[in-house]
Amino acid sequence: MAQIDFIFDFGSPNGYLSWKVLPQIAARTGATLNVIPCLLGGIFKATNNRSPMEAFGPVKGKMAYENLETQRYVKKHGLTAFRMNPHFPVNTLTIMRGLVAARRMGVGEAYLETVLAAMWERGLKMDDPEVIKVTLDGAGLDGAAILAATQDPEVKAELVANTEAAVARGVFGIPTFFVGDEMFFGKDRLGQVEEAVLEAQGA
Repeated sequence: MAQIDFIFDFGSPNGYLSWKVLPQIAARTGATLNVIPCLLGGIFKATNNRSPMEAFGPVKGKMAYENLETQRYVKKHGLTAFRMNPHFPVNTLTIMRGLVAARRMGVGEAYLETVLAAMWERGLKMDDPEVIKVTLDGAGLDGAAILAATQDPEVKAELVANTEAAVARGVFGIPTFFVGDEMFFGKDRLGQVEEAVLEAQGA
């Protein structure tokens, strides 16, 4: 069975948009999804990369076109709940450590869905510890316990190790996907990801 590795950070709106489509690809192909929590800021620093807004903001028409492509993607996949977070960019260090911690506590999937919705549907300020706690508690998760676990040295080390390993694989931004050793960057490459899965499975 093929596996799709998804290099992920909550801070990427395209990460959210990709996640909403990836389960459909998995269902069609039988692939397994492996979400790998990483720090986008750490990836940028290690690769001398910058956010699209910083890199392309001065280019006339570039960001307007990127927004148009996002609108087309949202329409195609029916992602009507999506909206840009008014606090963007949000420092995701705590919530990314929280994802690592939540997985260790056996509630990773619920945490992932809750925080994604908070970031890219509800527009919450998810670098505020109180907002994080209230959001997690509201979803039936133990916000205090998860926040406390974000200070665990092992949780911190796992997130750093994931980030360093991603960079070593050639990752320079998010969303990035791997099927075997093949790397694909950006939500507009999801069709190629699906093709690679089918090829890996001999379909």
